[in-house]
Parts: sequence; C-alpha cells; structure tokens
Amino acid sequence: MRSIRAGNVYGSKRCLQIETRPAELFSTGQPTHETRRHYLPEPGYLTPGISALEYYDRRAELMAQLPAKSIVILVGNQVQFSSGSVFHEFQQDNDLYYLTGWLEPDSVAIIEKTLNTGSDEDIALHMLVPTKNPAVELWEGERSGMQGAYDFFNADYVEDINKIDRYLDGLLKKNEYVYWDDKNKSKSGVNNSSKFQTFFNNFSVHKIPNTINETLKNSRNCLIRSIKPTIAKQRSIKSPAEIKVMHKAGQISSRAINKAIAKVGSDDPIHTEKTLSKYLDYQFVKGGCDRQAYIPVVASGSNALIIHYTRNDDLLYKDEMVFVDAGGKLGGYCADISRTWPNSPKGFTPEQKDIYQVVLNANKVCIDQCFESNQVSLNDIHEVSVKVLTQELKNLPGFGLINSGDVSRYLYPHYIGHHLGLDLHDIPSVSRYQKLKAGNVVTIEPGVYVPKDDKWPKAYQGIGVRVEDDIVVGKYSKDILNLTSGCVKEVEDIESLIRSGKVTTPGAYDELVELNI
Repeated sequence: MRSIRAGNVYGSKRCLQIETRPAELFSTGQPTHETRRHYLPEPGYLTPGISALEYYDRRAELMAQLPAKSIVILVGNQVQFSSGSVFHEFQQDNDLYYLTGWLEPDSVAIIEKTLNTGSDEDIALHMLVPTKNPAVELWEGERSGMQGAYDFFNADYVEDINKIDRYLDGLLKKNEYVYWDDKNKSKSGVNNSSKFQTFFNNFSVHKIPNTINETLKNSRNCLIRSIKPTIAKQRSIKSPAEIKVMHKAGQISSRAINKAIAKVGSDDPIHTEKTLSKYLDYQFVKGGCDRQAYIPVVASGSNALIIHYTRNDDLLYKDEMVFVDAGGKLGGYCADISRTWPNSPKGFTPEQKDIYQVVLNANKVCIDQCFESNQVSLNDIHEVSVKVLTQELKNLPGFGLINSGDVSRYLYPHYIGHHLGLDLHDIPSVSRYQKLKAGNVVTIEPGVYVPKDDKWPKAYQGIGVRVEDDIVVGKYSKDILNLTSGCVKEVEDIESLIRSGKVTTPGAYDELVELNI
C-alpha cells in the first residue's frame, strides 16, 4: 500500500494572481490542491481542513473494529432531479464522504480487511467509479475517473462502476463478512430516476443496491451485517481537524448573522424575509462557506411561533422582532445558529427584552453543562433547560403560576438540541440518553414561543425567541468550546450593533478568496 502523508504547510501569507488562469495539468471532478489551490491551499488535503492521512486513519479505525476477512460496502448518492432536466445540487452519502472525501456521484467504495495483524497491508480501499467519458463530461463537467480515484484519493484498487457485479463477486469469494446497509429499503419503492438521468449517465446508480443484493444472494458465503451504527459512533466524536473546520464554518456564519443584525440600523435596511434569507446565503458564501447548510428560518414577529417556518415570504415589520435559524456549510460540515433581534433602530421593547433574556439565560446555563466529567446526556440538559425557563418566566408579570408542564407543552415544544456535523441533525441513531463525551458537537437551542391566546399575558403574545449555539463538549468545564461565540447575543451587544449599522471587525465585508483553516 502506498504511504499517505499530509504535505508541508505553505507559508502563512500568499499572493494570489487571479487575472490569468494558470495552465492545468490535471482535470478532476471535485476541487483538489492541484486544480483549486485557492480552496485547498495546502498539499495533502482532500477536502477543506481534512488531510488524506486523516481519511486513511478513519478507515483504519473503522476496520480495527471488524473481524478479518470483512468488507464494508458504501454506496454513494446519485444526482437527484426535481423536474425534468432540472437537478438539485449534489449531496454525497455522508458515510462514504466521511471515509474517503470522494464527492462525485454514481460511485461505490469498498473497504476490505484481510488479516488482523494491525499492519497497513491488512486494509485496502476499492473504488468503483464512472470512467472518464468525453461525451458525458461535455454536459456534466469533468470527472476524476478511475485514474483520479487512484492518484488523488489513494484507492488501492479501482474499477469501472459498470463492472460492480463481477468485481464484488470476486471480493465475496475471499471474504466472510459483509457490512452494508441497503438504501433501497428506506425508499419504499420510489424510483427517483428520470429520462434525463438515463441520458446523462451511462449507469443509473439507483440500480446499484439491486445489483449488490443480487450478487449477495448468489454468494451464500458471507454473513451480512449493518455498518451504520459503527460508523455513527465513530462520527459522533469529532477529530481536532473536524472541529477546526466546524469552527471556521461557525465563525463565517456568525459574522454573516452579525451583518444581518447591523443592517437594521444601516442606511439600507432589509424589508422582507426573503431578501434577508438570500442576504444570509450570500454572506455565508462570500465569507468562505460553500453554501447554506439548510433552508433557513427567517421569521418576522409571530411567524417565529412556527418552529420550522421556512416560507420566508412576509415583510419585516419595524415593531417586531426578527428570528433567524441559519448557517453555512464548509467542506461538508454544518453550522447551525439561531438568533433573535429587534427590527428597530431603537432596540428591544421591554416585553421583547424580557422574553429574550429568559431564553438567553437558559442558553448560557445549558452550555455550561456540556462537559464529559459532568456525566450528563442531551436529555439531562433538556431537563435543565425546562427548569431554567420555568424559573425565569415566573419572574415576569402574568407568568407567576406557570409550571414546567406548561412550558414543555405550550411555550417550548422542541428539544434542547442535537448532534451536529456532516449532517445538520448528525448521527440520529445515537440516543439522546447517552452521556456526552469530549469531542461531541451539539447544538444548545432553548426557546420560548408565546401563543396568541388569552391563557398568556397580552403584552407577550406573539413573541418567539430562540438562541442557539454550536458547542464542542469538553472533557472538563474549562474545555467547552463555543464554535459560534462570535455571533452576538447579549442584549447590549445586539443593540450596539444595530446602533452602529455595521460590523466593525477589519475585513468583515471582504470576499474570502483563499480558504485557510
């Protein structure tokens, strides 16, 4: 097996010349250091912040948990069509991406463990990918092809995806255990293919699980087991490199939301939810993210009472608050931030400030719980959030008789948070009752949403607030890291930002051209 090592880091300062495109010696279907040095400035890195060595180590860690003569089959995603020839932005299967860094469609990765000696020679990566095809690439763009999978992504063996049945059959004959999860089982027989997919792709990847199933049936040699729970457990503990990428995504997203808050007091305020939604999307990308991590919530006034309000088609009224749940995505990793602010240069009204401070206090108390030696689960922290919100609300006029059941049923109907990573709601198979461990990344997002109902004090009706941060669980209290601490949330900081009408951090409004993590 070839030796895989991250290259040396360049100097910290570079001079990019973007007037003239340099000659290209390689063509690949996704960014590489050789083809997109502004995006991957350091050699030895396959995706932002993650080296080829780390991807190899992830595969080695996974396979160390499996017996000898095992193969893990990971089926990549295909391009999804929304209507006719209109396709969605491609999203790779996150397990395959986590273990390889490969971002191209219609592909399968197979990881093989031959012996149990602990040697590098025990583990092999097989990549089955579409071959380079000039006719297809004329329409769809460049592909890395089989040679690219070998040269750039460190596959030990490569083959044409069209030959998966014969190739897999050969692997089954020399192995005893097969780990894979049939994607077709979760699709209820729905076929997402279209005539355009058939036209553009010489092999329709939706057939791959069927082909694998048929090959496995004919083999009868191997024991078949699920691999998803094992990968989920591994993915739940983020490496230092992953945390750096997520921190960068959090910093970029935080600054974008700060700019949106500042717009309230600027000479050019935003007047509609949809414009604010697109403004955030633009600022995420301008700041260095690849795209937004999910469809954002941008809610004016009582629209915030809808937990997942994504219509984003109302006006932003000056006497109301703006609630935003949004974040950027970088190198596959998501940021997830919620903030609420007054849409008035005068700042919060007394009632708005009351509810906001209740939620902010709960947010801070719950963040302080996020360390491993505290021996708490997400569910434990949720119980803390309910207790704090109940105590804080009792101090407001008209809420004196409220109890925790009222809070959970009517005012705070969602959970305190979730794991975060390559998926927005990362690794859902990990129980919320499991004790948190150092390296987990979770969201902490308490909220209060006061219905328009006479059961509640009139002055507070229609106010919805959520304050959400992305937290790296520490070993001890001192080790907790807030990835989104750069996003203002104290009342005085929000009002100060609105009064200034701009973010004053040097370079805050510059376009990030070269990505350094």
